[in-house]
Amino acid sequence: MLFWKLRETLEAYKRNDPAARSSLEIFLLYPGVHAWLYHRLAHWLWIHKCRFLGRAVSQWARFWTGIEIHPGAVIGRRFVIDHGMGIVIGETAEVGDDVLIYHQVTLGGTGKDKGKRHPTIGNNVVIGAGAKVLGPFTVHDNSKIAAGAVVVKEVHQGSTVVGQAAKAVTVSSDNIDGAGI
Repeated sequence: MLFWKLRETLEAYKRNDPAARSSLEIFLLYPGVHAWLYHRLAHWLWIHKCRFLGRAVSQWARFWTGIEIHPGAVIGRRFVIDHGMGIVIGETAEVGDDVLIYHQVTLGGTGKDKGKRHPTIGNNVVIGAGAKVLGPFTVHDNSKIAAGAVVVKEVHQGSTVVGQAAKAVTVSSDNIDGAGI
């Protein structure tokens, strides 16, 4: 079963990365594939209550690949990470099938809430470099998130979202002169 999932993942890399020349090259040299393989082991350990070992595998993968996927995260089929350095995928994140993400993407939470606190990513979604998707909402199927976008609310099916959501809403009295803003 793992062999077939690996094979279809390697094919997805070939479809999504014009620089990919062969399955062997992708398997041996692409950190996104290594992170995916480590995550499969870490997730298996996590769901079988070997949480410490699952976290240990996850941390080793982070050290080795620069990609941090919490062992509790659920990752779909044909998941492609292109130039994966700096990716963070949180514990309650769910990623659908045929998702493509680029470097410096965060699928994170917004605080110390309990329960579901990370996003759910639908099928056939593209998340551009440096995008931050933060909170327990859904990015629906066939959507695109632009590079550098900060997404803090639901993305409807087939949408493309761009831009940053942050804006100053208060200024502390320590910053009256404008320093620190």
